[in-house]
Amino acid sequence: MVHFLAGLLAAVSGFAAEPGNGVPSSATTALLYATAPPDNPLKGFVPYLRADATFPHSLEWDYTKLSDVMTGPTNFNWAPFEAKLAAAASRGHQFFARFYLEWPGKKTGVPPYLIDAGLTMRRWTNTNTQPFPPAVDHTPDYEDPRLRAALTNFIHALGRRYDGDPRLGFIGLGLLGTWGEWHNWPHDEWFASKAVQREVMDAYEAAFKKTKLVARYPAGTNDHRYADNGSRAIGYHDDSFAWATVHTGKRGDDWFFETKLRAAGALNKWRTQPIGGEVRPEVWKCLFDEPSCAPKGQEFDRCVAATHASWLCNEGVFRGQIQGTARERAIRAVQRMGYELHVDSSELAAVANSQLTVSLSVTNTGVAPFYYDWPVELAALDAAGKLASTWKPDWKLTGILPGEPPTRWRFSADIRTMPTGAYHLLLRVPNPLSNGPPLRFANQAQDRHQPGWLTLAEFKNP
Repeated sequence: MVHFLAGLLAAVSGFAAEPGNGVPSSATTALLYATAPPDNPLKGFVPYLRADATFPHSLEWDYTKLSDVMTGPTNFNWAPFEAKLAAAASRGHQFFARFYLEWPGKKTGVPPYLIDAGLTMRRWTNTNTQPFPPAVDHTPDYEDPRLRAALTNFIHALGRRYDGDPRLGFIGLGLLGTWGEWHNWPHDEWFASKAVQREVMDAYEAAFKKTKLVARYPAGTNDHRYADNGSRAIGYHDDSFAWATVHTGKRGDDWFFETKLRAAGALNKWRTQPIGGEVRPEVWKCLFDEPSCAPKGQEFDRCVAATHASWLCNEGVFRGQIQGTARERAIRAVQRMGYELHVDSSELAAVANSQLTVSLSVTNTGVAPFYYDWPVELAALDAAGKLASTWKPDWKLTGILPGEPPTRWRFSADIRTMPTGAYHLLLRVPNPLSNGPPLRFANQAQDRHQPGWLTLAEFKNP
Protein backbone atom coordinates (compact mmCIF):
# COMPACT_ATOMS: atom_id res chain seq x y z
CA MET A 1 0.00 0.00 0.00
CA VAL A 2 2.93 2.36 0.63
CA HIS A 3 3.98 2.11 -3.01
CA PHE A 4 0.40 2.70 -4.17
CA LEU A 5 0.10 5.85 -2.08
CA ALA A 6 3.39 7.22 -3.28
CA GLY A 7 2.62 6.55 -6.93
CA LEU A 8 -0.88 7.89 -6.74
CA LEU A 9 0.15 11.33 -5.57
CA ALA A 10 3.60 11.67 -7.03
CA ALA A 11 2.38 13.76 -9.93
CA VAL A 12 0.62 16.34 -7.79
CA SER A 13 2.56 19.45 -6.88
CA GLY A 14 2.42 20.63 -3.28
CA PHE A 15 1.70 17.28 -1.61
CA ALA A 16 2.16 16.89 2.12
CA ALA A 17 4.40 14.10 3.44
CA GLU A 18 3.46 12.00 6.40
CA PRO A 19 6.10 12.51 9.11
CA GLY A 20 8.45 9.62 9.73
CA ASN A 21 7.94 7.45 6.64
CA GLY A 22 8.11 9.86 3.68
CA VAL A 23 4.85 8.54 2.24
CA PRO A 24 2.67 11.22 0.63
CA SER A 25 -0.68 11.37 2.48
CA SER A 26 -2.33 14.28 0.71
CA ALA A 27 -1.74 16.80 -2.03
CA THR A 28 -3.23 20.29 -2.16
CA THR A 29 -3.46 22.38 -5.30
CA ALA A 30 -4.31 26.08 -5.17
CA LEU A 31 -6.64 27.11 -8.00
CA LEU A 32 -6.44 30.64 -9.38
CA TYR A 33 -9.43 32.92 -9.91
CA ALA A 34 -10.67 34.20 -13.27
CA THR A 35 -13.98 35.95 -13.94
CA ALA A 36 -16.69 33.51 -15.01
CA PRO A 37 -18.23 33.99 -18.48
CA PRO A 38 -21.19 36.37 -18.88
CA ASP A 39 -23.41 33.68 -20.45
CA ASN A 40 -23.33 31.31 -17.48
CA PRO A 41 -26.71 29.56 -17.08
CA LEU A 42 -29.69 31.18 -15.37
CA LYS A 43 -28.16 34.62 -14.88
CA GLY A 44 -27.40 37.84 -16.72
CA PHE A 45 -29.35 39.92 -19.20
CA VAL A 46 -32.32 38.34 -20.94
CA PRO A 47 -33.76 39.18 -24.39
CA TYR A 48 -37.22 38.57 -25.68
CA LEU A 49 -37.49 35.27 -27.53
CA ARG A 50 -35.26 35.81 -30.56
CA ALA A 51 -32.55 34.13 -32.61
CA ASP A 52 -30.53 37.22 -33.52
CA ALA A 53 -29.46 38.43 -30.06
CA THR A 54 -25.68 38.84 -30.07
CA PHE A 55 -25.07 40.03 -26.50
CA PRO A 56 -23.99 37.05 -24.30
CA HIS A 57 -26.99 35.41 -22.62
CA SER A 58 -28.35 32.08 -21.39
CA LEU A 59 -32.04 32.90 -20.86
CA GLU A 60 -34.84 34.12 -23.14
CA TRP A 61 -38.28 35.31 -22.16
CA ASP A 62 -41.68 36.16 -23.51
CA TYR A 63 -45.23 36.95 -22.46
CA THR A 64 -48.01 34.53 -23.41
CA LYS A 65 -51.71 35.31 -23.51
CA LEU A 66 -53.75 32.99 -21.34
CA SER A 67 -56.23 32.85 -24.23
CA ASP A 68 -53.52 31.33 -26.44
CA VAL A 69 -53.42 28.17 -24.36
CA MET A 70 -56.72 27.97 -22.44
CA THR A 71 -59.77 27.08 -24.51
CA GLY A 72 -62.22 25.95 -21.82
CA PRO A 73 -62.52 25.52 -18.04
CA THR A 74 -60.22 22.46 -18.15
CA ASN A 75 -59.22 22.49 -21.81
CA PHE A 76 -55.76 23.53 -23.02
CA ASN A 77 -53.83 23.87 -26.24
CA TRP A 78 -50.18 23.97 -25.22
CA ALA A 79 -48.78 24.27 -28.74
CA PRO A 80 -48.16 28.06 -28.70
CA PHE A 81 -46.27 27.82 -25.40
CA GLU A 82 -44.43 24.68 -26.49
CA ALA A 83 -43.20 26.54 -29.57
CA LYS A 84 -41.61 29.20 -27.38
CA LEU A 85 -39.92 26.68 -25.11
CA ALA A 86 -38.63 24.76 -28.12
CA ALA A 87 -37.29 27.90 -29.80
CA ALA A 88 -35.27 28.96 -26.76
CA ALA A 89 -34.10 25.39 -26.09
CA SER A 90 -32.92 25.02 -29.70
CA ARG A 91 -30.40 27.76 -28.93
CA GLY A 92 -29.32 26.14 -25.65
CA HIS A 93 -31.24 28.66 -23.55
CA GLN A 94 -33.68 28.27 -20.69
CA PHE A 95 -36.94 30.22 -20.81
CA PHE A 96 -38.53 32.69 -18.39
CA ALA A 97 -42.32 32.59 -18.76
CA ARG A 98 -45.10 34.98 -17.83
CA PHE A 99 -48.78 34.66 -18.76
CA TYR A 100 -51.12 37.65 -18.89
CA LEU A 101 -54.76 38.66 -19.31
CA GLU A 102 -54.49 42.36 -20.15
CA TRP A 103 -52.10 44.50 -22.17
CA PRO A 104 -52.74 48.10 -23.21
CA GLY A 105 -53.08 48.35 -26.98
CA LYS A 106 -53.46 44.61 -27.54
CA LYS A 107 -56.38 42.25 -27.80
CA THR A 108 -57.40 40.82 -24.45
CA GLY A 109 -55.75 37.66 -23.14
CA VAL A 110 -58.92 36.57 -21.35
CA PRO A 111 -60.09 33.22 -22.76
CA PRO A 112 -63.09 33.82 -25.07
CA TYR A 113 -65.23 31.23 -23.31
CA LEU A 114 -65.24 33.46 -20.21
CA ILE A 115 -66.23 36.55 -22.16
CA ASP A 116 -68.97 34.60 -23.94
CA ALA A 117 -70.24 33.51 -20.52
CA GLY A 118 -70.69 37.13 -19.47
CA LEU A 119 -67.48 37.99 -17.60
CA THR A 120 -67.43 41.75 -17.00
CA MET A 121 -64.69 43.53 -18.99
CA ARG A 122 -63.81 47.17 -18.25
CA ARG A 123 -62.65 49.03 -21.34
CA TRP A 124 -60.54 52.10 -20.56
CA THR A 125 -57.57 54.15 -21.75
CA ASN A 126 -54.48 53.32 -19.75
CA THR A 127 -52.13 56.30 -19.37
CA ASN A 128 -49.59 54.38 -17.25
CA THR A 129 -47.74 53.23 -20.36
CA GLN A 130 -44.63 55.44 -20.45
CA PRO A 131 -42.44 55.68 -22.45
CA PHE A 132 -45.12 54.47 -24.85
CA PRO A 133 -48.35 56.41 -25.61
CA PRO A 134 -51.63 55.73 -23.77
CA ALA A 135 -53.57 52.75 -25.08
CA VAL A 136 -56.88 50.97 -24.61
CA ASP A 137 -56.88 48.32 -21.88
CA HIS A 138 -59.44 45.65 -20.99
CA THR A 139 -59.54 44.76 -17.30
CA PRO A 140 -61.63 41.74 -16.30
CA ASP A 141 -63.61 41.41 -13.10
CA TYR A 142 -61.02 39.52 -11.06
CA GLU A 143 -63.59 38.66 -8.39
CA ASP A 144 -65.80 36.67 -10.77
CA PRO A 145 -65.82 33.03 -9.54
CA ARG A 146 -65.57 31.77 -13.13
CA LEU A 147 -62.35 33.69 -13.75
CA ARG A 148 -60.93 32.65 -10.38
CA ALA A 149 -61.60 29.00 -11.17
CA ALA A 150 -60.03 29.43 -14.60
CA LEU A 151 -56.84 30.86 -13.10
CA THR A 152 -56.35 28.09 -10.56
CA ASN A 153 -57.27 25.39 -13.09
CA PHE A 154 -54.71 26.80 -15.49
CA ILE A 155 -51.95 27.01 -12.88
CA HIS A 156 -52.45 23.41 -11.76
CA ALA A 157 -52.47 22.20 -15.36
CA LEU A 158 -49.33 24.20 -16.13
CA GLY A 159 -47.57 22.68 -13.14
CA ARG A 160 -48.59 19.12 -13.98
CA ARG A 161 -47.12 19.52 -17.44
CA TYR A 162 -44.07 21.72 -16.87
CA ASP A 163 -42.85 21.65 -13.27
CA GLY A 164 -39.17 20.68 -13.44
CA ASP A 165 -39.01 20.92 -17.24
CA PRO A 166 -35.32 21.59 -18.01
CA ARG A 167 -36.35 24.14 -20.64
CA LEU A 168 -37.89 26.38 -17.99
CA GLY A 169 -35.63 28.62 -15.92
CA PHE A 170 -38.22 30.58 -13.92
CA ILE A 171 -41.92 31.45 -14.01
CA GLY A 172 -43.36 34.83 -13.19
CA LEU A 173 -46.72 34.59 -11.44
CA GLY A 174 -48.25 36.99 -13.96
CA LEU A 175 -51.95 36.62 -14.81
CA LEU A 176 -53.17 39.50 -12.61
CA GLY A 177 -53.11 43.16 -13.62
CA THR A 178 -51.73 45.07 -16.57
CA TRP A 179 -49.00 43.09 -18.34
CA GLY A 180 -49.42 40.49 -15.60
CA GLU A 181 -47.53 42.88 -13.30
CA TRP A 182 -50.03 42.75 -10.43
CA HIS A 183 -51.32 46.32 -10.64
CA ASN A 184 -53.97 48.29 -12.52
CA TRP A 185 -52.70 51.74 -11.61
CA PRO A 186 -54.23 54.31 -11.67
CA HIS A 187 -57.35 52.15 -11.16
CA ASP A 188 -56.16 50.21 -8.13
CA GLU A 189 -59.78 49.56 -7.19
CA TRP A 190 -60.06 47.19 -10.18
CA PHE A 191 -57.13 45.02 -9.14
CA ALA A 192 -57.63 41.55 -7.68
CA SER A 193 -58.50 41.34 -3.99
CA LYS A 194 -56.18 39.73 -1.48
CA ALA A 195 -58.42 36.67 -1.51
CA VAL A 196 -57.87 36.23 -5.25
CA GLN A 197 -54.15 36.87 -4.88
CA ARG A 198 -53.91 34.17 -2.21
CA GLU A 199 -55.77 31.72 -4.43
CA VAL A 200 -53.30 32.35 -7.25
CA MET A 201 -50.24 32.04 -5.01
CA ASP A 202 -51.61 28.91 -3.29
CA ALA A 203 -52.15 27.30 -6.67
CA TYR A 204 -48.64 28.16 -7.89
CA GLU A 205 -46.99 26.85 -4.73
CA ALA A 206 -48.97 23.61 -4.93
CA ALA A 207 -48.30 23.16 -8.66
CA PHE A 208 -44.59 24.00 -8.74
CA LYS A 209 -42.26 22.15 -6.40
CA LYS A 210 -39.20 22.24 -8.67
CA THR A 211 -39.33 25.23 -11.02
CA LYS A 212 -38.74 28.50 -9.19
CA LEU A 213 -41.42 31.21 -9.08
CA VAL A 214 -41.19 35.00 -8.86
CA ALA A 215 -43.80 37.62 -7.90
CA ARG A 216 -43.80 41.28 -8.88
CA TYR A 217 -44.25 42.84 -5.44
CA PRO A 218 -42.89 41.80 -2.05
CA ALA A 219 -45.65 42.09 0.55
CA GLY A 220 -45.86 41.65 4.31
CA THR A 221 -48.79 41.11 6.63
CA ASN A 222 -49.60 44.82 6.82
CA ASP A 223 -49.52 45.63 3.10
CA HIS A 224 -52.67 47.55 2.20
CA ARG A 225 -52.95 46.14 -1.33
CA TYR A 226 -51.07 42.86 -1.62
CA ALA A 227 -51.53 39.54 0.16
CA ASP A 228 -48.61 38.50 2.36
CA ASN A 229 -45.95 36.59 0.41
CA GLY A 230 -42.90 37.13 2.61
CA SER A 231 -42.83 33.57 3.94
CA ARG A 232 -43.84 31.83 0.73
CA ALA A 233 -41.43 29.85 -1.44
CA ILE A 234 -41.66 32.56 -4.07
CA GLY A 235 -38.96 34.97 -5.20
CA TYR A 236 -39.43 38.44 -6.71
CA HIS A 237 -39.19 40.30 -9.99
CA ASP A 238 -38.45 44.03 -10.03
CA ASP A 239 -40.05 45.40 -13.20
CA SER A 240 -38.57 48.90 -12.74
CA PHE A 241 -34.93 47.99 -12.18
CA ALA A 242 -32.44 50.88 -12.12
CA TRP A 243 -35.39 53.28 -11.99
CA ALA A 244 -37.39 52.58 -8.84
CA THR A 245 -35.32 49.92 -7.09
CA VAL A 246 -33.24 51.27 -4.20
CA HIS A 247 -34.98 52.48 -1.04
CA THR A 248 -35.04 56.29 -0.79
CA GLY A 249 -37.14 56.94 2.30
CA LYS A 250 -39.02 59.62 0.35
CA ARG A 251 -42.76 60.02 0.53
CA GLY A 252 -44.32 58.59 -2.59
CA ASP A 253 -41.52 56.08 -3.15
CA ASP A 254 -43.07 53.40 -0.97
CA TRP A 255 -43.62 51.23 -4.09
CA PHE A 256 -39.88 51.07 -4.81
CA PHE A 257 -38.63 47.50 -4.83
CA GLU A 258 -36.17 47.58 -1.92
CA THR A 259 -38.70 49.54 0.11
CA LYS A 260 -41.27 46.79 -0.49
CA LEU A 261 -38.66 44.18 0.47
CA ARG A 262 -38.05 45.97 3.75
CA ALA A 263 -41.75 46.31 4.53
CA ALA A 264 -42.27 42.60 3.80
CA GLY A 265 -39.36 41.55 6.01
CA ALA A 266 -37.91 39.90 2.91
CA LEU A 267 -34.47 41.50 2.57
CA ASN A 268 -32.89 38.06 2.98
CA LYS A 269 -35.32 36.22 0.70
CA TRP A 270 -32.62 36.05 -1.97
CA ARG A 271 -30.78 33.43 0.09
CA THR A 272 -33.33 30.78 -0.91
CA GLN A 273 -35.52 32.32 -3.63
CA PRO A 274 -34.45 34.06 -6.84
CA ILE A 275 -34.58 37.78 -7.53
CA GLY A 276 -34.98 38.83 -11.15
CA GLY A 277 -36.37 41.84 -12.92
CA GLU A 278 -36.59 44.03 -15.97
CA VAL A 279 -34.50 47.11 -16.65
CA ARG A 280 -36.87 50.04 -16.98
CA PRO A 281 -37.35 50.93 -20.70
CA GLU A 282 -36.51 54.60 -20.09
CA VAL A 283 -32.85 53.68 -19.45
CA TRP A 284 -32.38 50.92 -22.03
CA LYS A 285 -30.25 53.03 -24.35
CA CYS A 286 -28.05 54.78 -21.83
CA LEU A 287 -27.81 52.75 -18.62
CA PHE A 288 -24.14 51.94 -19.26
CA ASP A 289 -23.11 55.28 -20.67
CA GLU A 290 -20.52 57.31 -18.78
CA PRO A 291 -22.23 58.90 -16.93
CA SER A 292 -25.25 56.63 -16.72
CA CYS A 293 -28.74 57.99 -17.28
CA ALA A 294 -30.12 56.00 -14.32
CA PRO A 295 -31.73 58.30 -11.74
CA LYS A 296 -29.38 59.35 -8.96
CA GLY A 297 -29.31 56.65 -6.31
CA GLN A 298 -30.62 54.02 -8.76
CA GLU A 299 -27.28 53.24 -10.41
CA PHE A 300 -27.00 49.69 -11.73
CA ASP A 301 -24.37 48.33 -9.33
CA ARG A 302 -26.18 49.85 -6.36
CA CYS A 303 -29.42 48.14 -7.44
CA VAL A 304 -27.69 44.78 -7.84
CA ALA A 305 -26.12 45.07 -4.39
CA ALA A 306 -29.47 45.99 -2.82
CA THR A 307 -31.51 43.23 -4.48
CA HIS A 308 -29.01 40.39 -5.16
CA ALA A 309 -30.53 40.14 -8.65
CA SER A 310 -29.57 37.13 -10.76
CA TRP A 311 -31.14 38.07 -14.10
CA LEU A 312 -32.74 41.07 -15.77
CA CYS A 313 -34.78 41.35 -18.92
CA ASN A 314 -33.05 44.16 -20.79
CA GLU A 315 -33.82 44.79 -24.43
CA GLY A 316 -31.43 47.73 -24.37
CA VAL A 317 -28.34 45.54 -24.83
CA PHE A 318 -29.94 43.33 -27.50
CA ARG A 319 -31.02 45.95 -30.03
CA GLY A 320 -27.58 47.01 -31.20
CA GLN A 321 -27.83 50.30 -29.34
CA ILE A 322 -24.98 49.63 -26.92
CA GLN A 323 -21.53 49.52 -28.46
CA GLY A 324 -17.87 50.00 -27.55
CA THR A 325 -17.01 50.79 -23.96
CA ALA A 326 -20.68 50.90 -22.94
CA ARG A 327 -21.04 47.30 -24.11
CA GLU A 328 -17.93 46.30 -22.19
CA ARG A 329 -19.37 47.90 -19.05
CA ALA A 330 -22.60 46.00 -19.62
CA ILE A 331 -20.73 42.69 -19.85
CA ARG A 332 -18.85 43.41 -16.63
CA ALA A 333 -22.17 44.29 -14.99
CA VAL A 334 -23.62 40.93 -16.00
CA GLN A 335 -20.66 39.14 -14.48
CA ARG A 336 -21.36 40.83 -11.14
CA MET A 337 -24.96 39.60 -11.08
CA GLY A 338 -26.19 36.39 -9.49
CA TYR A 339 -23.84 33.58 -8.55
CA GLU A 340 -20.16 33.15 -9.31
CA LEU A 341 -18.59 29.97 -7.97
CA HIS A 342 -14.84 29.73 -7.49
CA VAL A 343 -12.97 26.59 -6.43
CA ASP A 344 -10.19 27.89 -4.19
CA SER A 345 -8.28 24.63 -3.80
CA SER A 346 -8.44 20.90 -4.28
CA GLU A 347 -6.93 18.30 -1.97
CA LEU A 348 -6.35 14.69 -2.99
CA ALA A 349 -5.64 11.94 -0.51
CA ALA A 350 -5.03 8.24 -1.11
CA VAL A 351 -6.65 5.74 1.24
CA ALA A 352 -6.85 1.97 1.37
CA ASN A 353 -8.63 -0.14 -1.26
CA SER A 354 -7.62 2.09 -4.15
CA GLN A 355 -9.78 5.05 -3.14
CA LEU A 356 -8.95 8.61 -4.07
CA THR A 357 -10.42 11.06 -1.57
CA VAL A 358 -11.22 14.47 -3.08
CA SER A 359 -11.77 17.59 -0.99
CA LEU A 360 -12.68 20.91 -2.59
CA SER A 361 -13.04 24.40 -1.16
CA VAL A 362 -15.77 26.34 -3.01
CA THR A 363 -16.56 30.04 -2.60
CA ASN A 364 -19.39 32.12 -4.05
CA THR A 365 -17.86 35.39 -5.24
CA GLY A 366 -21.18 36.67 -6.63
CA VAL A 367 -24.21 38.28 -4.96
CA ALA A 368 -26.67 35.36 -4.96
CA PRO A 369 -26.71 31.56 -4.84
CA PHE A 370 -27.36 29.20 -7.70
CA TYR A 371 -31.00 28.28 -7.15
CA TYR A 372 -31.11 24.71 -8.46
CA ASP A 373 -29.21 21.62 -7.38
CA TRP A 374 -28.01 20.58 -10.78
CA PRO A 375 -25.87 17.41 -10.58
CA VAL A 376 -22.15 17.82 -9.97
CA GLU A 377 -19.69 15.45 -11.66
CA LEU A 378 -16.05 14.46 -11.24
CA ALA A 379 -14.02 12.74 -13.94
CA ALA A 380 -10.54 11.39 -14.59
CA LEU A 381 -9.09 12.46 -17.94
CA ASP A 382 -6.34 10.20 -19.29
CA ALA A 383 -3.26 11.19 -21.29
CA ALA A 384 -5.11 10.52 -24.55
CA GLY A 385 -7.77 13.08 -23.66
CA LYS A 386 -10.50 10.54 -22.88
CA LEU A 387 -12.62 10.34 -19.75
CA ALA A 388 -11.46 7.14 -18.06
CA SER A 389 -13.99 7.31 -15.24
CA THR A 390 -16.74 9.61 -13.97
CA TRP A 391 -18.37 9.96 -10.56
CA LYS A 392 -21.46 11.78 -9.26
CA PRO A 393 -20.92 13.08 -5.73
CA ASP A 394 -23.96 14.13 -3.74
CA TRP A 395 -22.88 17.78 -3.65
CA LYS A 396 -25.35 20.64 -3.40
CA LEU A 397 -25.02 23.99 -5.15
CA THR A 398 -27.89 25.85 -3.50
CA GLY A 399 -26.27 26.32 -0.10
CA ILE A 400 -23.12 28.05 -1.37
CA LEU A 401 -23.84 31.64 -0.40
CA PRO A 402 -21.83 34.81 -1.02
CA GLY A 403 -20.12 36.39 1.95
CA GLU A 404 -19.84 33.11 3.85
CA PRO A 405 -16.86 30.81 4.54
CA PRO A 406 -15.96 28.37 1.78
CA THR A 407 -18.07 25.26 1.39
CA ARG A 408 -16.16 21.99 1.72
CA TRP A 409 -17.03 19.22 -0.75
CA ARG A 410 -15.63 15.75 -0.01
CA PHE A 411 -15.88 12.50 -1.97
CA SER A 412 -14.09 9.15 -2.22
CA ALA A 413 -13.63 7.95 -5.80
CA ASP A 414 -13.03 4.28 -6.56
CA ILE A 415 -10.18 4.04 -9.08
CA ARG A 416 -9.54 0.28 -8.95
CA THR A 417 -10.80 -0.30 -12.51
CA MET A 418 -8.77 2.52 -14.04
CA PRO A 419 -5.65 1.60 -16.05
CA THR A 420 -2.23 2.60 -14.79
CA GLY A 421 -1.24 6.08 -15.88
CA ALA A 422 -1.37 9.82 -15.30
CA TYR A 423 -4.69 11.63 -15.06
CA HIS A 424 -6.22 15.05 -14.68
CA LEU A 425 -9.05 15.26 -12.18
CA LEU A 426 -11.93 17.33 -13.61
CA LEU A 427 -15.12 18.92 -12.24
CA ARG A 428 -18.27 20.08 -14.02
CA VAL A 429 -21.93 20.97 -13.50
CA PRO A 430 -23.82 19.88 -16.65
CA ASN A 431 -26.92 21.71 -17.79
CA PRO A 432 -30.06 19.52 -17.69
CA LEU A 433 -30.94 21.07 -21.03
CA SER A 434 -29.05 18.70 -23.33
CA ASN A 435 -27.53 21.44 -25.51
CA GLY A 436 -27.33 24.09 -22.78
CA PRO A 437 -23.96 25.38 -21.56
CA PRO A 438 -22.68 23.90 -18.31
CA LEU A 439 -22.19 26.05 -15.26
CA ARG A 440 -18.63 27.30 -15.50
CA PHE A 441 -16.48 28.14 -12.51
CA ALA A 442 -14.57 31.37 -11.90
CA ASN A 443 -11.20 29.68 -12.35
CA GLN A 444 -8.29 30.05 -14.73
CA ALA A 445 -8.31 26.27 -15.20
CA GLN A 446 -11.92 26.20 -16.43
CA ASP A 447 -11.98 24.48 -19.87
CA ARG A 448 -8.20 24.00 -19.75
CA HIS A 449 -8.13 20.32 -20.67
CA GLN A 450 -11.75 19.59 -21.61
CA PRO A 451 -14.56 21.96 -22.68
CA GLY A 452 -17.07 22.48 -19.89
CA TRP A 453 -14.81 20.98 -17.23
CA LEU A 454 -12.65 22.61 -14.55
CA THR A 455 -9.23 21.01 -14.11
CA LEU A 456 -8.61 20.42 -10.40
CA ALA A 457 -5.32 18.52 -10.12
CA GLU A 458 -3.13 15.75 -11.52
CA PHE A 459 -2.61 12.27 -10.12
CA LYS A 460 -1.16 8.90 -11.08
CA ASN A 461 -2.74 5.51 -10.78
CA PRO A 462 0.22 3.13 -10.40
